[in-house]
Amino acid sequence: MMVIFQNKIIYMPSVPPFSRSERVDDYAAQCRPVEWVERDLTAADGTALKLLEGSTVASVDSDVTEHVVVIYFQGNASSLPPRLPYLSNILKRLARDPGGRKYTIVALSYRGYWKSKGSASQAGIELDAEATLTWVQGRYDCGRTKIVVWGQSIGAGVASVSLANLLRNGQDNLRRFSGLILETPFVDLKRILVALYPQRFLPYRYLTPFLRSTWDTRTALRRVGASKPTLKVLILEAGNDEVVPPGQAETLEGVCIEEQLEVDRKKVPGALHTEVMVKGQGQNHIVKFVQSL
Repeated sequence: MMVIFQNKIIYMPSVPPFSRSERVDDYAAQCRPVEWVERDLTAADGTALKLLEGSTVASVDSDVTEHVVVIYFQGNASSLPPRLPYLSNILKRLARDPGGRKYTIVALSYRGYWKSKGSASQAGIELDAEATLTWVQGRYDCGRTKIVVWGQSIGAGVASVSLANLLRNGQDNLRRFSGLILETPFVDLKRILVALYPQRFLPYRYLTPFLRSTWDTRTALRRVGASKPTLKVLILEAGNDEVVPPGQAETLEGVCIEEQLEVDRKKVPGALHTEVMVKGQGQNHIVKFVQSL
């Protein structure tokens, strides 16, 4: 039964209760002056998805010399609206940049999450991420836009795998992508299950041979590194991560070094698994990285 219902164990869009009925307006006061707008998107298999697009109020568009767009992939639980105040804090800090840049975050609601239709699976979410990357590249001016991909927890796997998947249609598809942020990442889902449930009497670890969702970040980074050595990578660890075992971020850093990707690994002291972008130090690392691109 666990094999059949494994996606219900891995993907938890209704945790905590009522997550799928969250409203953007309920968080608007905490986000100001950042404004979040719902966008409709359709994946290649026809699944209707929701994006949230947030920007600070632009001064004058003619004053903008460059646009940096950050694509955000969330973790495996809850929905996007409760994350918006923290994403807005990042945008507000980026907006202080005097260099004539405009910053935007585009956040994907995976299928089965929040207002998106369908049900979550790795195969489906890969289609969602592909549609999001294509939408962003088509929406923003190619000549003056840099794109950063940022994923948290399982979203770090989504971010890495989605970039690797772009290579199926040619190496030039990564040309506009400047940075990759891996927040509390893991090497792959199989290792997480074994690490979290080492006891042989617990059944979860025995799912690993049958997993349909692997989110193999290590393999994805190797594929990306082989074709895009100029991509910069930021790896963020939570100092008190209660989900991802020690050593996962260090392993991924080693992969980046092997593939000659420019990588920086930072640890946020005292942060739990979902608290890296809540903590001031975590926000500092993200803002400095994006500004450096």
